[in-house]
Amino acid sequence: MNIAIVDDEVIVQKRLQAALEKDGHSVKTYGAGEAFLLDLDPGNFDLVFLDVVLPGQNGMEVLQQAKARRPEIEVILITGHASLDAAIGAIKQGAFHYVAKPLKLEEIRNLTRRALEHKLLVTENRRLKARLEPLDGWGEMIGVSPKMQEVFQISRKVAPLDCNVIIQGESGTGKELVARLIHRESARSIRPFVAFNCGGFTEELIASELFGYERGAFTGAIATKIGILETAHRGTVFMDEIGDMPLSMQGKLLRVIQESRITRVGGNRPLQLDLRFIAATNKDLKRAVSEGRFREDLYFRLNVVQITLPSLMERPEDIPLLIQYFLNLFSHKFAKRIAGIDQAARTVLQAYSYPGNVRELQNVIERAVALAEGDTVTLADLPPDLQDIAPSFNGCWPTLEAQERDYIQKVLAFTNHQTGESARILDLPRTTLWRKMKKYGLSKT
Repeated sequence: MNIAIVDDEVIVQKRLQAALEKDGHSVKTYGAGEAFLLDLDPGNFDLVFLDVVLPGQNGMEVLQQAKARRPEIEVILITGHASLDAAIGAIKQGAFHYVAKPLKLEEIRNLTRRALEHKLLVTENRRLKARLEPLDGWGEMIGVSPKMQEVFQISRKVAPLDCNVIIQGESGTGKELVARLIHRESARSIRPFVAFNCGGFTEELIASELFGYERGAFTGAIATKIGILETAHRGTVFMDEIGDMPLSMQGKLLRVIQESRITRVGGNRPLQLDLRFIAATNKDLKRAVSEGRFREDLYFRLNVVQITLPSLMERPEDIPLLIQYFLNLFSHKFAKRIAGIDQAARTVLQAYSYPGNVRELQNVIERAVALAEGDTVTLADLPPDLQDIAPSFNGCWPTLEAQERDYIQKVLAFTNHQTGESARILDLPRTTLWRKMKKYGLSKT
């Protein structure tokens, strides 16, 4: 890194220069602020140690001019008259820190390291924000990876076509976000978007929620209730976890799609509806059809277009962007100014496997921002289970083979060693997966 020392005491210049050059930095010295400012060009200095008391312009004046011309430069003020008020004033003017004479070289080294780390974090923050700007119109759907770009491309194409869609993907990958995106960019955008989770309910409860009911239809029905489908008239219905819907209820939903009308529970008057259906599932619906757990005719009615969302581990190049997006989001939510994430925490966040996908990463960053005490998220702000994996990256990086073995092992455990499903998740031919399992000794015992 390039460092400037501005101090009218030659002995201070030489002492700091020797110590910092020994640490591998390039150092230039100046006896006055005017000479330093004349030499201040874009990118020629990363950090400056600046004495407050100087001949000519004082250090505070030089600080103001330097930060006005080069906001990215870090400044550490040096003084023989340290005070809390002066320190606060300097930091308000943009100084990184404030150090008092006599100088302690270990303190100087620590401040140098911290200032340069802060500069790198700010630079990375700006770079990622610049990459995020073109994606602002996509809300929380962030991604530059080829797989996510394909998702965006298909979603844009299908949005205005008013056809039914199935969104396939693991839990936490953002299926409802994609559904909302499609609705928002369709001709139905000014009409309701209504979501319903099909899992964990009896057929009777699903029917009353979807179709509504007339007064007196059953015990407790003291008033007429408008159902979800009726509420969504001329809009979009999002059927989440469609694979969990009971078979008998699937038949009723199929009739709604075919006839575009419903009858409330306990009623006898059909209601004509105009609806678009977007269904989502984390299950393999083709297999469910072949096993008789999902109606084939309903599958084909819904599956006009299928969009497959990748897991977060299938799009690792998106993790830094998502981290920055959630940092910005939760910094604003909690009224904090978080500049970035330190290297140890970033290494862990980019190496973690995220079984909960983007939703898990979002929760991790929200927690970290909430707990962060300074302007940087550190390893200590991450959940304990992530902190536990940090030692494996402390100067001892795993090999690519070791990471591959670990990932395949996790996928096999997730699928209970179902090689077909594991091969699908890993995007590998089954024969290739078998060879890798044999190579790494991962056969089920």
